[in-house]
Amino acid sequence: MATRFGAVEWVVETGSTNTDLMDAATRGAPDGTVRVADHQTAGRGRRGRPFEVPPEAGLLSSVLLRPRLPIGRVHLLTMAVALSGSDAVEKVSGLAPRLKWPNDLVVARPDGDRKLAGILADSSILNHRVEIVVVGMGLNVNWGGRWPAELQGSAIAVDELAGHPIDRVELLLRYLVALDARLTQLEDDDGVELLAEYRERSATIGRRVRVELAKGELVGDAVDIDDSGSLVVESDGHRTRVVVGDVIHLRGA
Repeated sequence: MATRFGAVEWVVETGSTNTDLMDAATRGAPDGTVRVADHQTAGRGRRGRPFEVPPEAGLLSSVLLRPRLPIGRVHLLTMAVALSGSDAVEKVSGLAPRLKWPNDLVVARPDGDRKLAGILADSSILNHRVEIVVVGMGLNVNWGGRWPAELQGSAIAVDELAGHPIDRVELLLRYLVALDARLTQLEDDDGVELLAEYRERSATIGRRVRVELAKGELVGDAVDIDDSGSLVVESDGHRTRVVVGDVIHLRGA
């Protein structure tokens, strides 16, 4: 199936696929350019945290978008990536991961949520318009259960969900087809359906959470994701919109 993602480059190793595409964008790379790596030596998570996956154990991909969206809706692109990643995983494993606000794919286990993927967006603004958005997703695919001690009990991979090794090319193709459809939908309805689907798949709504903010923290019940994509947390009878923050799901709620 033809999609907007016509230029896909898959390399053995690079520093960061996001950094590569931001550099390519400044040189005129078109909307829909995709960069994939078997291994990243300088992968990044939120707040600049290092992100490391053994060679060929993950699907490390970034997409370059030149959105025609109002600046206040551009953040929905990250949600589109999360939903599309979930779609692709369900196609190859039979199980759809849920979405932990703002940017993780997780799978519920009796001892707590296991992280399957993280998503990171970089952007460039020119004349009060978002000119470039690069969204990267690091997805655990074929770990074979060989988790280092620091990830034992907190991470999971697609091969564990499926019960067999996963073809990463097939997974990438399913992800890009799903993302293309969601981006078209987003352009058509301004994110109404996308937000509804995101709420439906949310692993955060209904949970007791601790949100780590730039200054301090907020503990309360996650009650909604509003039309701006912000998390709504209720604490002591007051509701707070969280635009940026790291969420920890608390047990026993």
